[in-house]
Amino acid sequence: MLTRRQTLLAGAAFTSVPFIIATASAEELLSTSHVPPADLSHMQRIKRELVAPPFVHTHEQIISREPAIIEFEMNIIEQEIQIADDAFVQAMTFDGTMPGPMLVVHEGDYVEVTLYNQHDNLMQHNIDFHSATGALGGGSLTLVNPGEKVILRWKATRPGVFVYHCAPGGPMIPWHVVSGMSGAVMVLPREGLKDHEQNPVSYDRVYYIGENDFYIPRTEDGFFMRFEDAGDSYSDTLDVMNGLIPTHVTFNGKVGALTGDQALKARQGERVLIIHSQANRDSRPHLIGGHGDLVWETGKFNNPPQRDLETWFIRGGSAGAALYQFLQPGVYAYVNHNLIEAVNLGATAHFIVDGQWNNDLMEQVLPPTEYEVLHKGRTALP
Repeated sequence: MLTRRQTLLAGAAFTSVPFIIATASAEELLSTSHVPPADLSHMQRIKRELVAPPFVHTHEQIISREPAIIEFEMNIIEQEIQIADDAFVQAMTFDGTMPGPMLVVHEGDYVEVTLYNQHDNLMQHNIDFHSATGALGGGSLTLVNPGEKVILRWKATRPGVFVYHCAPGGPMIPWHVVSGMSGAVMVLPREGLKDHEQNPVSYDRVYYIGENDFYIPRTEDGFFMRFEDAGDSYSDTLDVMNGLIPTHVTFNGKVGALTGDQALKARQGERVLIIHSQANRDSRPHLIGGHGDLVWETGKFNNPPQRDLETWFIRGGSAGAALYQFLQPGVYAYVNHNLIEAVNLGATAHFIVDGQWNNDLMEQVLPPTEYEVLHKGRTALP
């Protein structure tokens, strides 16, 4: 009797459903069944419950325990998501969010992820952890059909923040990524973060901002197209993707997702760690009204952070981290400082900070006031 996997793969010759076409090439698949399993029976196991971004699951910043096996579960969910008032995408997601949830462990820990590809999905999927070593980041060992699960364990050897994303092979890789399938891992040093002089630093809050670029086709009348499922959207979406000009650039999966009632909160004096990932394109985060006190622009904590940055650079396919202490109350805009993408395409978030205004840092000396024109080119101030 054929297994479900054999049945699905056998259908490749008779269907155009993209999950069949997406099968990775032979050289991208890997079997390690001939290698004896690692004996980690002596190690402590800790199960973590993931939460939807921009929030991050409970974790310690500094640990004294021995390295442990940190267990996570993630579900692959294909679903339609509205990303703007007039635009919908047939999204592919980890745990139903864009970006997928952030995983936090410490250097030396083992990350054990159980990945479920839901029965009613259409596609094959896998996961490539940029923080892992070997097997295409785990992608060669995690390719799952709808209705299958896989368990991958890898050792966190390098502290920093890293992207993970789906990479099922060939042209499916960029399509799955720009359809929402990316997230981030933070591997903290066991002794916590250090500043440029190796002094310990901590954060009061941490937020995860995942930047997505979307490529939604338009009708002849200029309206954004809407599709029945991901397979139906592939051909038209690919045409837009190949033009390399996104129709939307968003933070956390939707225009305005981190503004208004969903704005990020902080209190005056708090240090906030901002994790920013972009799995596909370069980005230039800027906090309007604030700065990057300490910025790990490449996201790797073995490198000393830069100080006092106005704008920092996130390379496509990477994540970065910035620490800022909010000194004034009010609204701060966090943007991709390609301002066309921030204002016109959606890459803007807001921080709302509670506290007492400090006139020593900034004072409105004169409110907007009409002035008298003496003659051309000269004015008389009140």
